[in-house]
Amino acid sequence: MELTTVSSNHAVFFRAEEVHKVHDLAPDTVHELHGTQFSTLPDLGRTLATFATVNDVHFGETVCGVMNGSDMGPVFSVAAGETPYPEFMNAGAIAEMQAMEPDLVIVKGDLTSEGTLEEYARFLEFYGGAFGERLHHIRGNHDAYHSEDIQCENRKRIDLAGVTLVTIDTVRPGSAGGTVYDEDLEWLDELARTATEPVLVFGHHQIWDPATPYRSEDYFGIQPDESEKFIALAARRPAMRGYFSGHTHRNRVRYFRESGDMPWVEVGCVKDFPGNWAEYRACEQGILQITHRIASPEALAWSEKTRAMYNGAYFDYAFGRLSDRCFVVTRF
Repeated sequence: MELTTVSSNHAVFFRAEEVHKVHDLAPDTVHELHGTQFSTLPDLGRTLATFATVNDVHFGETVCGVMNGSDMGPVFSVAAGETPYPEFMNAGAIAEMQAMEPDLVIVKGDLTSEGTLEEYARFLEFYGGAFGERLHHIRGNHDAYHSEDIQCENRKRIDLAGVTLVTIDTVRPGSAGGTVYDEDLEWLDELARTATEPVLVFGHHQIWDPATPYRSEDYFGIQPDESEKFIALAARRPAMRGYFSGHTHRNRVRYFRESGDMPWVEVGCVKDFPGNWAEYRACEQGILQITHRIASPEALAWSEKTRAMYNGAYFDYAFGRLSDRCFVVTRF
């Protein structure tokens, strides 16, 4: 049994393609179920707002498991006549998010595989059709590799009860790596200076760790110089309570000395293992992240197959610890 999800009152276990949900658990309590000991999240009071995020949805992709410059396998392809896996993976995520009736949904980039308008239209058909005006989305590197045909309203502020959400564009067109633009940092600085609610920031690329001894000239995420500027901004603006990205296809939370207890979060992808999406609850006393593995039969069959990618190393890389998936973002 693998423990995937924990909230303040429930837990979800998987055994291959079997789903086991346990409800009515006491909050902030150590439990032992199915041979696993874990703690439920705390009860942070009345829920004021809920929202959900996904990333790396990759509409149009037909081959999974390829790594440039490596022959690590296995590699999986969509056969003729089969439903492309991004479509049934996203359909499963959408159905689960609809069931929670979120105030809004944010898609954090890599909407498409090749950045074509046809792939983008398919993305909008699925997500726009499901969430309408509640949908907010930003670009990822896949959406701007070959052209900039896809244009999103990347810099946006959305105010919900108890929380302010902000999206920014971290894409460097034509590059896998990202950045944070000076004009966005200036805008964020002023927004956080005057904010009356906690501010959560959402972008596609992950932050660079300032403790890293080697400063890559082409880091896969936000470049070192820009990462340091972003972290310095978070350090001087206590209203900023978290940054949430995708891109790496893994679940991971990091904390840096400079920015204290603010989490820098990466959420795993939708398109393959673990096939997850993230729920957020803004409550009277804090904010929770609760990550869910997509549990439709088609999604589980595919994510079980793809967990073995990269010579079996993908599971440990992508799944993360329970504390990387379900945790207290901040308390107040």
